[in-house]
Order: sequence, then C-alpha cells, then structure tokens
Amino acid sequence: MKIAVVGGGSTYTPELVDGIARLSGDIKITELVLVDPDADRLSVVGPFSARIMARYGHPAKVSWTEDLDAAAEGAGAAVLQLRVGGQATRHLDETWPLECGCIGQETTGAGGFAKALRTVPVVLEVAERIRQRAASDAWIIDFTNPVGIVTRALLDAGHRAIGLCNVAIGYQRLFASLLDVAPDRVDLDHVGLNHLTWERAALVDGTDRLPELIAQHGEQITMHTGLPLAATTDFGAVPSYYLRYYWAHDAVVEEERGQQTRAEAVAEIERQLLQMYADPALDTKPELLTHRGGAFYSEAAVALLASLLTDARDRQVVNVRNNGTLPFLADDAVIEVSAIVGADGARPVDVTPVGPLMRGLIAHVSAYEELAVDAARRGGRDRVAKALLAHPLVGQYDLAQQLTDRLLAENVRFLPWARGQ
Repeated sequence: MKIAVVGGGSTYTPELVDGIARLSGDIKITELVLVDPDADRLSVVGPFSARIMARYGHPAKVSWTEDLDAAAEGAGAAVLQLRVGGQATRHLDETWPLECGCIGQETTGAGGFAKALRTVPVVLEVAERIRQRAASDAWIIDFTNPVGIVTRALLDAGHRAIGLCNVAIGYQRLFASLLDVAPDRVDLDHVGLNHLTWERAALVDGTDRLPELIAQHGEQITMHTGLPLAATTDFGAVPSYYLRYYWAHDAVVEEERGQQTRAEAVAEIERQLLQMYADPALDTKPELLTHRGGAFYSEAAVALLASLLTDARDRQVVNVRNNGTLPFLADDAVIEVSAIVGADGARPVDVTPVGPLMRGLIAHVSAYEELAVDAARRGGRDRVAKALLAHPLVGQYDLAQQLTDRLLAENVRFLPWARGQ
C-alpha cells in the first residue's frame, strides 16, 4: 500500500516516519511518499526519512515530490499535516489578537479562526485531487489544525476523512505511567470537541482509576492542564490544556503579552532540526524533535491507519460526526470522543450524559465551528464577523467587528475573496 503525507516537508515528518517504521507491522506499506511545495525542505527531510526507514529495515520505498497528483496516484491513505503560510503566519495569529485584548493562539479564538480561513480552502482542494487519483476506498487522516473545523469541512464535502489529535493519547500515556500499566490497558472517557475536551474516566480492565489518579497524582496531572488543581477536583475530570484559554483567559492574555511566541520558538527549533537532518550520517530522530510538539503523534497516526486498513475494531479517540452521540449537538457536528475504528470508519462509543457546564461550552464552541466552516468555504466579511461574535472568547459585537477588520488585513494575501472587502 502507498501512503501519501501531505506537508511531508515538515520537520515533524521524521517522527511520523519513525512510528511507521517501528509500528506498522500489520500494515503492508510498500511506498511512503512525502509531498510538499517546499523543495528545499523536501531535499533534507526526504533523505533523512529514507535513512530512518532503512535503519529499521522497513522495505517500503520512500520518495518525495512537489507533485501532489503524482503523490496521490493509487494511494491507499493520505495524512494531512500542512500549515498554510508556515510559522510566519502562526506568529501573526499569536500576536495581533493580543492587541485587541484576546488570546493569541493558533487553534482557537481569533487566531485559530484565521488559521481555519487560510487552511480549509487549501485542504479541500488537496482532498479533491486526492479523491480523483487515490484508491476508491482511500482514507484521509487529518492532523491539520484546527482539526475539528478542518475535519468537518472535509466530511461536508463528502470525503472519507477522520480527524486526529494527540491530546488523548498524551493523557493515556501519562495515566498509564502513573498507574504503572501498559498504555493499551487504559481506555479513556474522552469527551468534547477538538481542543475542548475532558477526561472523565480512565478505565483499566473495566475499573475507573481516574479518582485514584486525581487523589494521588493531582498536582502532577495539573502540570499538563495549565489550570489550578481545583479545576480538576471540582469536576472529577481532567481538562485538556486548551481549557485554560477559556477558564483563565485574562491571565493568559497578560502572560502572552511581550513574550516570545510559540511560533518564534518553533521556528528556531525547526532551523536547528533541518541542520541536523542534513547530516548524511544521521538515521535516528534527534532528541530536539521532542521539543517540536505533537508528542505521540506517530503512535496515534499509525494506530489509526492500522485499524482502518486491517478492520481492527479497537477503541481510539478520533474526530468524527456526532450522529446523536451528544444529543445536545446537531448530527453533522464533529466531536472528539472514543470510537470503535474499523474498515468502515469510526463509530463513537456510547457516552454518559454530559453535565451542563461542559455541555454549555461544548455547544457554544460547536456553533462557532459551524459558522467558521461556512465562512472558510464561502468567504465574506459578514460570515467572518458572525463566526467571531459566536466564539465565547470574543462574544461582543464591537470587538467582533474590530477583530474582523484586523483578521482580514493580516490574511488578505491568503484570502482572494477578501481583497476589496
């Protein structure tokens, strides 16, 4: 089977390649093709990825190209991990909202919405070209942020797509380590939307060990939430790190002002990584890669590929259509929950009722995501303003108008419809 990695010039691609080389025993991969418009990056990341595969003795051919059509031809699956505008646009997403008193973040708030507007049209164009050339039953696995919005846009356009994030697997590995059990023995009651989730249970052999984890390791767990311990103990659930943008918004804004952005930090890490990758003797991923972000991404991606392609029907956390799983959301909403994954896709497991505090925030952000997808697909200043007004981190009419003007000014070169608005 041929697998195409769109955005293959990313400095994170070697992490994915390492995971495929180590863990893809059940997937008969014959070719791994990296596709990216950045030929300079490909010329470094491609050969390094080939050396990693060779070191593990994996028989798959590794190739790289700027030609998306050639990469997609006959592919059995495609992984999307692209970033429109690179770290430079991420830096903008993380800075200009601060000037309006809002958080600067690449996946939520005004900055995250800007990323969605840039990204969705490109992803849909890529997906359509994949559909025309890949195998008829090929899957698209989306790791491109904002995952929930991008996955919803793909599904709305009729693609065989599933969204993937590393938050859940990160907590699974953390809980397994604290409990001293194998990670595959820990099943999570993970509920919400992408980057707006809670772990409500950690089941080991059918027994919920989360109360024990919170009681004995609460302070250690809160290091991964960015919130006070009470934000976990009060609800008996572990919030994702991204909840801090909602529950500690003003403090985060003050924390971010005048500081180096994550984009600037990552850009420097990437510069160093590319220098390392260029060493023809290097055939193992360097330790610096762990600082790039996306911990356990490769494990999650390979596990999802394996389940889709071998009909494993095991339990994984993915982004899928709601279809009644959370009764307070529309069926076509995209949610992030545990699901049974097999050749026919992912079917969410039954979810116990969600309380009003979580339910209200999830519904609020889901409504924003619906408007965000519409704005990204059809354009228009009015649609952008409505989506921003709907976002709980904005929620004020004058502020939404101010953010709209600034967003369009900062992103006009990526939004043809915005010229002349």
